[in-house]
Amino acid sequence: MEPHEGPAHAHGEGVLDLSRLNLNCLTMVNISEERKRDTKHLYLSFNRMASLPGSVCMFSNLEFLDISNNGLSVICEDITRLTKLRTLIAKNNCLDEFSLPKEFGSLPLEVLNLSGNRFEEMPGQFMKLQRLQSLSLGGNRLQSIPAEIDHLTSLELLYLGGNLITSIPPELANLPYLSYLVLCDNRIQSVPPQLTRLYSLRSLSLHNNLLTYLPREILSLVHLQELSLRGNPLVVRFVKEMTYDPPSLLELAGRTIKSRNVPYSPRDMPSHLLHYLELASKCPNPKCAGVYFDSCVRHIKFVDFCGKYRLPLMHYLCSPECTSPCSSNPQSDAESEDENSVPAHRLQRVLLG
Repeated sequence: MEPHEGPAHAHGEGVLDLSRLNLNCLTMVNISEERKRDTKHLYLSFNRMASLPGSVCMFSNLEFLDISNNGLSVICEDITRLTKLRTLIAKNNCLDEFSLPKEFGSLPLEVLNLSGNRFEEMPGQFMKLQRLQSLSLGGNRLQSIPAEIDHLTSLELLYLGGNLITSIPPELANLPYLSYLVLCDNRIQSVPPQLTRLYSLRSLSLHNNLLTYLPREILSLVHLQELSLRGNPLVVRFVKEMTYDPPSLLELAGRTIKSRNVPYSPRDMPSHLLHYLELASKCPNPKCAGVYFDSCVRHIKFVDFCGKYRLPLMHYLCSPECTSPCSSNPQSDAESEDENSVPAHRLQRVLLG
């Protein structure tokens, strides 16, 4: 999925199409001052420009610029003089994190597409684009997503498919308007449960990664309409032995205070212990009143999803003696654990997501 980024290729008022002319520079001799002033949409794609010419800044009212498929390795400092530029499309070039001017973040961009380039990391300038609503960096060489991504508070679409990303930072969950998140064709092994704070999320593309389970909190994404999981090792057979590290004396004391509702106040203990008690997580089993802090049981269960399929979700239980309530089906817990209770054709439909 790629976003719709601007007007269709057309010759009309405010549109100047100089694409596919084999240009290696931008000559302004035959362009009138009036045309420079009136041009709002400029197409320079499919030419031979190794760097964005500084003369582009002479289009003072430019709002849309497409410089895709040029072999660009540098975007000049003069682009920052385009104070009305809302959309920049520079797909399929040779750009990397060193190709952008220092003040690139001062642009009023709302749409930025740099897919098909050579970025190994997101430039810090991106994090200053406060108006950015759509960011596409698919088909690059990104190995991570910076925690500072949460500075892009206006972001609605984030396209990072086809990179080398291995993990998703929890800070991604701090984007209140994010509706479309594309992380397909990477090397991601897990999904942080914090992503359930993405209350606006409608589409989540995770196909062709290394996922073996999803956090159970994924069920709380009530507005999610599309979930793509195909091409992941989401398998039916899981190791049923639960690994468990015995809780520390501190945790045992904290569990006792929380589960038995022992009253306490700031006068009773140091501040670091008060903070520790605030970190208690309630066991998801409704038949269990227990809590846990650092020591818990990681357990995978198959859970009904959207009333149709079962997905392998990770659950955290307070102890090995506690059984998970995770199946929304009122059948036995044993049946939920049994791999034979998940027909292959149902699981396949989930994976094809």
